[in-house]
Parts: sequence; C-alpha cells; structure tokens
Amino acid sequence: MYFGINRFPHSILWPQTTLKSAEAFISPVSDDSVDSGDGVLFLNQNSTLCLEPPELKIIQGDSLSAFCPPRVLSSKVLGSIFGQGPQIRKEIVEYTVQSGDTFKLIAEKFDVSLNTLLLSNDLSSSSKIKNGQTLIILPVSGLVHIAESGDTIEEIAKLYKASADEILEVNDLADESDVYIGDILVVPNGVMPKKAPVFPQTYLADNYFIFPAQGIITQTLHWYNGVDIANKCGTPIFAAAAGVVQKAKYGWNFGGGNIVTILHKDGVVSYYGHLLNIAVNSGDIVDVGQKIGLIGGQPGMDGAGISTGCHVHFATIGTKNPFSKYPLGYQMKYVQE
Repeated sequence: MYFGINRFPHSILWPQTTLKSAEAFISPVSDDSVDSGDGVLFLNQNSTLCLEPPELKIIQGDSLSAFCPPRVLSSKVLGSIFGQGPQIRKEIVEYTVQSGDTFKLIAEKFDVSLNTLLLSNDLSSSSKIKNGQTLIILPVSGLVHIAESGDTIEEIAKLYKASADEILEVNDLADESDVYIGDILVVPNGVMPKKAPVFPQTYLADNYFIFPAQGIITQTLHWYNGVDIANKCGTPIFAAAAGVVQKAKYGWNFGGGNIVTILHKDGVVSYYGHLLNIAVNSGDIVDVGQKIGLIGGQPGMDGAGISTGCHVHFATIGTKNPFSKYPLGYQMKYVQE
C-alpha cells in the first residue's frame, strides 16, 4: 500500500510575523483538525499532499519558506517511523516446545519457513516433535553456515544462492573481511546445495581446555555446542586454551552480547558470550588461563545480550565441547596445586 504523493514540489511563503501559522502547518498526526482518513498526514494551504513535515528555510530574513519534497513512503516505512507495523527480529531464539506445538505452527509463530526451522535444528520432515524439546529459531528464513578457512562472503552467497549484502547486514558484519574461522553466519533465504558443506571436526584430549570460569552449569549442551556457566557478574573469564583472539566484539546482534572468539590449533574455535567487559583485542595472542573478560549477562546490563542472568556461554566449534559431559548443576572450580 502506498499513500498519495506530492508529484511536484510546492513552496509557500509566510511573513515572519506569522510563524505560528507555520507551526500549525506542521501539526501532529494526532491533531483532530487533520483528516487522515485517506492517508493524508499533512496539508498545505492549497490542499497539496505533503507526506512529511516540510523543510523550513528563512528567505531574506523576513519570510519563511516551506518546501515539501516529493516522497513515496510505504505503510511499512510509515509504521517504522511512528512505532507501528512489523518489527524485524534480530536475534537467534531458543524455543522450548510446548503442548500442542507442531513444527509448522512454531515456524509460523516466528515468521520463518518450515524448512528453515528443520534445517537449523538438523531435523527432517519425518522428525517427531517432543514437549520440552529446545529448538533454534533463526531471525529470518534461511540457513546457517559455519565459516571455514578461506571462506569469503561472495563465495558463501554463491554457494547458497543468496545475497552477499543481506549476509553482511543480518550478521552485522563491518565488511567482507569481517569473517573468521568458526563464525556462525545466518544466510537469509539461502538454499542448501545438494552436497551440504561439513565443517571439519578435530579430536582433542579431554584436558585440552581448562574451565573458562568458576561457577555452576545452569544449562547443558545447547545452541551450537555451548554450555552455560553461571556465577556472580564480574567473575573473571579465562582463555580455555592458548590461541589467537579472532573477535572481541561489543553487542553481537544474535543475542550473545559482548563476545570473544579464540582460534586454537587445527582450526578449533572457542566462543565466550555475555561478557560484562572484554580484556583482549582482536589479533592478541593469549595463553591458556589468561584473563579475557568478566562474566555478565544480567538483564539490563550493557553487553548482556539475550540472557536471564549472570553467566558465560562457552562453546567450541570444530570439536566436541569438553564440558558437555557434565550434568546440570555441576560445580566448576579450580583446584589449588
């Protein structure tokens, strides 16, 4: 739907003494004196449509010119301007299946395609839904790609028949160089090729990673190989293994808040989410046990992301999460030697 447009610029002059009349011209949309029944937001003295408040300009020090530039605004744009209309979700959601849910109903609820829901959860059309099951819901219809060494945005877009610009926008990437090994990228409207790419998996000894923080496991394996370790906000977080900092990013748009990712040997990446602050920079070489930040996650705090309380989300990409073997409530504590 498009509202009517002013097809040619219209200019009006007021003497300086009639500025109140000019103010009346820029009346609020809620003003009862303006008939908006036909989508008319503003009227000038000749009843020519003006979709936005006119641009005002002083002419020769004693007159005020109001200029209405020609515009075409959709109802979606107008809804955004006035706080109405659909809001675009920008985060990945973890949804717990409830009684009466079906995959189709859940997909419709979050405005993504059924295929998107199934692919992002490694399911098929024959999969059975279960109460209490946790599902990953992407912010848009599409799929997930885990970046490998040498990947470029153009190549990823070509692989999935998607738009490179949309990949950059949805993933909040500064430019095409802002992609690192192990990055979890949402590919809007992507189509899975016949031969799906497989991110390589590396076997590491169980003791390769140390505990990234002291605390209690409050959520076992979820969201791309992660576990949640809860403790008071401000508790130190340490590099679980030696490596190179890839990302030290404030305000990740997928709900992780402030995050750090570290590249280890054999292309393995560790991920730390919901940091209160970050103590390292991209490109830093870190040793195992080096402090990289503080636990955050308290709702309302800067960098908390989508979180219900103070914790660090620790995930590994390219290898098994070594802490997935621990049960809910397990106490992670450093042993003094």
